Amino acid sequence: MTLPTFSRRTFVAFSATLPWALDLRAAPTSIPVGLELYSVRDELKRDPQATVRAVAAMGYQVVEFYAPYFAWTGVQTKDMRKLLDDLGIRCLSTHNDNAFFDKENLSKARDYNSILGSKYMVMASAKPGPGPDGWKPVTDKLNSANEQLAPAGLKAGYHNHQLEFTPSPELPGNQRPIEFIAKNTKPSVMLQLDVGTCLNAGSDPVAWIRANPGRIHSIHCKDWSPDAGKGYTVLLGEGVANWKAIFAAAESVGGVEYYLVEQEGSRFPELETAQKCLQEFRAQRST
Repeated sequence: MTLPTFSRRTFVAFSATLPWALDLRAAPTSIPVGLELYSVRDELKRDPQATVRAVAAMGYQVVEFYAPYFAWTGVQTKDMRKLLDDLGIRCLSTHNDNAFFDKENLSKARDYNSILGSKYMVMASAKPGPGPDGWKPVTDKLNSANEQLAPAGLKAGYHNHQLEFTPSPELPGNQRPIEFIAKNTKPSVMLQLDVGTCLNAGSDPVAWIRANPGRIHSIHCKDWSPDAGKGYTVLLGEGVANWKAIFAAAESVGGVEYYLVEQEGSRFPELETAQKCLQEFRAQRST
């Protein structure tokens, strides 16, 4: 994957041909907004560099790569970093399989994250066994990785799904697994909040942010609707999430450093979906 370079004039001309033709000069907010690239996974698979260019052209300031980045070569990783620098956007975190935190994989993941400029290496899912004996190896692995990543200026993180916010009869007091994770990981381990799955599990994302001050350094802005056939396919702002309250809590106590739009699919093509969600994100943040 050798990434071609474009002059700024060529890039701006190219961007103007995109369906949305957005203004690249849009003023950034103090807290940057990015895109979890799983949202455009089919486009990314077809043409990674063109997809990242299109995302930057929309006005996104950050991208989050997910598991397939681990299969790149070192040269491909460096080429992608050069592209990010040329576009003026950043990769602040990556999503990683549980296995990437294993001893035989962690050094490669660390090196690739360092090349990309990441601050956080996030465990995207765990698939643990039941009860404390199932979740304790997950928290131990996060703590160990966090310690090993520190010399490279990186930190570990954990990303929730519906499972982590669902009360578990196997945990003491019918505890939610995310509470077990928070209690048993070091404060420097980021708790990356996925809003949509939190809501789907019947939990309150604002209450969770306020209960964990300084640990919610990034948020996946994914909406959710309880209506039949909708679920995660609604666009940002079309579900039940109270975004203004979420932003207020994240910025007053959560310690949020950047937001990430995430979409699992919608009635629109991937890139158009990403653009529409960004427009709504900006509308929610500006009022």
